[in-house]
Amino acid sequence: MTVDSLTLYRAPTTACDVEGIAEWLDRRIDCEVGVRDRFLDVFSNPTLPERFAEARVLDPYDRETGNSMLGIVRYEERALENPERAGGVLYDGLAVQRALNDALPAEERGLSHLHVPVLDRALATWGDHDKRWHKRVNVLGQPAPISVPGLYEAPAKPEAYYEEQQRHALLGGDTPPREVLESEVEGEFLVAEDPRTTEALAGYVLSAYHYLETGEAFCERSVCRLYNAHRQPELIEAQLRGPEFCERHTAVYAPD
Repeated sequence: MTVDSLTLYRAPTTACDVEGIAEWLDRRIDCEVGVRDRFLDVFSNPTLPERFAEARVLDPYDRETGNSMLGIVRYEERALENPERAGGVLYDGLAVQRALNDALPAEERGLSHLHVPVLDRALATWGDHDKRWHKRVNVLGQPAPISVPGLYEAPAKPEAYYEEQQRHALLGGDTPPREVLESEVEGEFLVAEDPRTTEALAGYVLSAYHYLETGEAFCERSVCRLYNAHRQPELIEAQLRGPEFCERHTAVYAPD
């Protein structure tokens, strides 16, 4: 499949500079790269609040999703209108992807025009191997949503982070705010509003393009920006340190 154009969508409530990612991509891929405003504004659809409500993950160990009670749908309506008020909810990434695909005009759904909405929502996919939900940074396909919270939350943090989390729980009876743990634990991991967000997400956007172009989901080499990191130190190694790509993908994506 040949991707002729790629459109990125802004996420104004996040630290992600979508124009910066577009410039980075433009030097590396052979297609037209454009930027539009927030996807959920550009393709506003009266069914989206209910679709998001139905995509809510209710239990980390339950495959069934969704709560379409009136109060939940109203919350999703407010979150669509005022995204800065949203947060703390996990969504089935594939269900969100289907909802966004349905919101696209028919003439833009073809695989030659890849849409990459950068979202301020936390997305997950179900793991059949361990029967639980796993947070994700991106969901490959058309469109290919990118979760900014997923960048901070999906790849596992250093062991010291979870040890400190457990220590606080034992001493105080509950888990302290994430910001407290992040300030107390040394190690390599990204945090909310991290200034490295844009650079780190660029590789995930490239993965979305690469998947439609080649059918290859990710690279197995941890030194490549197409690598799917499962831990934060791996993410930093793949996305923020050189070289940018493994030898095979350098031949394809090295900037001009």
